[in-house]
Amino acid sequence: MGTLEATTWGTGVRGSQEQDPASRLLTPRALHRAALESGGLTYSLAPVLFIAIPVAFAWIQNPGPGAAVVTGLLLVYAVVFVYCCGISLYPLRVRLAWFALCTGLLLVLIPFLGLNVLFMVMFQAMTHVLLLPWKWAVPTMVAMSLAVMVLAIVTGVYVAAGLALTGMLMSWGIGYGIRQELLQGQLEAAQHRNAVLAVAAERERIGRDLHDLVGHSLTSLTISAQLARRLLDSDPEAAREQLVHIETTVRQALADVRATASGMQHVRAATEIASARTVLSTVGIQAEVPTALPPLHDDLAELFGYVIREGVTNIVRHSRATRAEISVSEDSVSIEDDGVGIPQGADRSGLRGLEARIALAGGRLEVRSSETGTRLTATMGAAA
Repeated sequence: MGTLEATTWGTGVRGSQEQDPASRLLTPRALHRAALESGGLTYSLAPVLFIAIPVAFAWIQNPGPGAAVVTGLLLVYAVVFVYCCGISLYPLRVRLAWFALCTGLLLVLIPFLGLNVLFMVMFQAMTHVLLLPWKWAVPTMVAMSLAVMVLAIVTGVYVAAGLALTGMLMSWGIGYGIRQELLQGQLEAAQHRNAVLAVAAERERIGRDLHDLVGHSLTSLTISAQLARRLLDSDPEAAREQLVHIETTVRQALADVRATASGMQHVRAATEIASARTVLSTVGIQAEVPTALPPLHDDLAELFGYVIREGVTNIVRHSRATRAEISVSEDSVSIEDDGVGIPQGADRSGLRGLEARIALAGGRLEVRSSETGTRLTATMGAAA
């Protein structure tokens, strides 16, 4: 954790999630609101009672104006310390300035308190972990606490040495808890982002699958319906066959849509080649397809099936071709036609979705199109 852009002290409330730290105003009302957001305001009040110790020593050792000055400065320090939890939600430059204010107040107290200022070590240790970045807070807090312990032991102020050790351990525990809370918050935020990205990716997948599945089926249905209408008077039997084909295609399309929505679509290269032969021959395009396929893994057979489906759909819709050829090897599939090619500026949403699907599987899609035809090739593995 590079900086403590949000801290909690005792409650686990992450105040930085409420407001961007850079947008906070440094006014009394805004500071009080930040302290409430941090959840540490209530827990900051209890330790302030220990300030009564140096105040008592000041009045016992030197009653009068000096003790009054010490009391006033310590009351100011108490207020500054209590609102450290709110300042911890501000940008680093504000936190450093507040830390300097806390340290300066203690330095000003040295002429009045003398060695009794060592009793403030617990408060100063806590300001380290509340206001400084963790990578700075730990070494500086430990170094300060150890220095105070040595000085207190040498001078015989053993209570201050005990407070220094207690403050070091307590501050380290508080700082570690803050750090863990922040890391947990960052983890939850990352998980939330991943969930949003997963939903977006799933929506994109379903949209791409529906385009591939429904687009192909609707193209086949349109062609069969047009053919059935033309044959209705001249060849009723052939028209009836086309209607049967329409019914079968509609049922298959419905099953494909349901399977796609549930993430269990089953597209295979072999079935798509058989379907392509029927669709192409129906529109009068000579189809040259392989009579046998090489052994393909299920994932590769499914991917090649999508390539064949998209290629045949584009041929039927746009190519005005008279011949189409499908070839399949162990690591590639290609669909070629002798049509007019893909017009400049034509919408390629289907090809873009197919390209994304292939790239996700570690392959490459190549589209070569000219006025003499189009060749669509998907290459996988090392051949890509």
